[in-house]
Amino acid sequence: MTASEDPADRKARLGLAATMLSMGTLHFVRPGPFEKIVPRQLGEPRRLVYASGAAELASGALMLSRRTTRFGGWLAAATLVGVFPANIQMVLDAGTEHQAAPTVPVSLFRAVCLARLPMQIPMVRRAVRVARAG
Repeated sequence: MTASEDPADRKARLGLAATMLSMGTLHFVRPGPFEKIVPRQLGEPRRLVYASGAAELASGALMLSRRTTRFGGWLAAATLVGVFPANIQMVLDAGTEHQAAPTVPVSLFRAVCLARLPMQIPMVRRAVRVARAG
């Protein structure tokens, strides 16, 4: 007999799984926007976008099952940390020729991109929590 999963843990696990599966899918369906934010010194943006998309899909799929949640949560945390340089690159490129012209003033676009950076912390924390609860 297996112990019943806490409803809050289940919600966190499945919510994060859905997020990772959605973002991973977008990496393959619409790679262009992700390619633009890959730091140029890393090279081969398409390959890196597909690799991070595959990691997101794998982590999301692993979190769908309680048996593989622990590994999926740790993979999600590592992936979120691994893609953080792309989020920094998006802030640096805001308003330059490397970034598509925003439909809002560049200063507002840059501020929104900058405000996104600390939002990665709760995502990583949630992934770690899911891994530990698994």
